[in-house]
Amino acid sequence: MLRNFYKGELGMSEAILGGIKVVELATFIAGPATSVILADFGADVIKIEPPHRPDPYRGVHLRGSDTPKSEYPYGYIVDNRNKKGIALDIKTTEGREVFDRLINQADVFITNMPIPTRERLNISYETLCAQNPSLVYASISAYGETGPEAERPGFDTTALWARTGLMDLVKPAPESPPARSLPGMGDHPTAMSLYAAVMTGLFQRERTGEGSHVSTSLMANGVWWNGVLTQAALCGAQVTCRPPREAAGNPVHNLYQTRDGRWIHIVFNTNLHRWPELVALLGRPDIADDARFDTQDARIENSAELIVILESAFAARDYDEWVQLLEENRFIFGDVRKIDQILNDPQMVEGRALRPIDDPAAGANYIVDSPIWVEGSPKTEPTMPPELGQHTEEVLRGIGYDDAALARLRAADAIL
Repeated sequence: MLRNFYKGELGMSEAILGGIKVVELATFIAGPATSVILADFGADVIKIEPPHRPDPYRGVHLRGSDTPKSEYPYGYIVDNRNKKGIALDIKTTEGREVFDRLINQADVFITNMPIPTRERLNISYETLCAQNPSLVYASISAYGETGPEAERPGFDTTALWARTGLMDLVKPAPESPPARSLPGMGDHPTAMSLYAAVMTGLFQRERTGEGSHVSTSLMANGVWWNGVLTQAALCGAQVTCRPPREAAGNPVHNLYQTRDGRWIHIVFNTNLHRWPELVALLGRPDIADDARFDTQDARIENSAELIVILESAFAARDYDEWVQLLEENRFIFGDVRKIDQILNDPQMVEGRALRPIDDPAAGANYIVDSPIWVEGSPKTEPTMPPELGQHTEEVLRGIGYDDAALARLRAADAIL
C-alpha cells in the first residue's frame, strides 16, 4: 500500500506507485486513461472485461468512420498499455467471488460505468467500501454523481463539449454551425482530473487510514475548461461567440494566411514596446508611428484597418519563412501545424510528449505519453495493452486460485 512506501518499506529505487493495486472496470477512454497514468508510475493495474463483451474500444481502429482506419489499435495502445487484462464475468456467482477477492486486496477501483449500471452490477461505492474500507473508489460520470441528471449517460462530445457552451463558442463565426469535437478530445483531460482525485484520495488515506469516494464528471471538466467565460457569465457579463477572423477585436491576436496557404497565429500582447520591430519584420515599418496603430488600444480601435494590412503582409511570404523569422526575432506566435507534422517534430520527443516503444506490434516507434513527469523517478517502460483475458490465469493464481479452481471458473463460463 502507498503508506508502506512512505514508511520506507519499498526502496527508493522502486516506482513511485509500486505496490499500489488498481482494479479497473471501465470502457473506452476516460476511465482506462486514468489507470494508464497510474500504471506509468508503477501501479499494478488489472483491467477487467466481460469474456463475451470486451471493451468496444478494442475495435475502434477498424471502423474507419470518424476515426482513422488502421491495422494497429492505436487508441487502445494509448489508454491500455502497461496493464494486466483478465476476462471475468462478474454477473456469475463464481465470477463475483473472484471480483470480490480482487477488490479486497485493491487500493484503487476505477469505473466509468453509469450509476444505474453500477447499481445493477452491485459495484457501487457503498457496496465496495463495505468490503474494503481502505479502498479509494474512483468514478467518472457524464453529468455528476448527484442531481436530477446524475443517471443520464453521455460522452465527452455531449456532456463536456455540447452541454457546457464549448461547442457553441468554439466556432469560426457566430453564424457558423457548432464546432464538433474530435474523438475522445475531452476524455483525456477528464482522466487527468480523476488521476488527481485518486492521488488526493490516496494521500488522504495516508493521514486517516480510510478510503473514500473520489470522482469527476465530463460536464464539470467542460465547465473548468471554459472557466474564464463561464465565470464571466456567472458574474453577469454578456458572453457571445467570437466574431470571424476577418473582424477580430484584437488584430494582433489573430490568424493570418501565408503565401502558400498555411496559417500563422500571431499573439502580440506583451512587450508592446516592440511594435516597431514587429511591423518592420512584417515589411511595414511605415506604420510604426501611425497614430491609428501605435498603442494597443489604438490597434484594437482600428482593428478592421490593421487586419487588412497584416493580411497583406503575411501573404507576402511562405509559412516556413515566417516561422523562421518570427522564431529568430523571438515573437510569440503559433505556427498552425498539421497533425502529421508531429511525426517529424524533434521537440515532441525531446519535450517528452512522445515516448519510445520497442515493440513492432505497436506499429510506431513512439507512443503518446501521459503529460506528467517526476524528475528522478522514471516511468515504467511502455508495453502493449493486453489481449482479452491475457493475464486471467496469472492474476487469479496470484490471489490463490489453483488448477481445480480455475477449471471450475471456466466450467461456469466466468472466465476465458
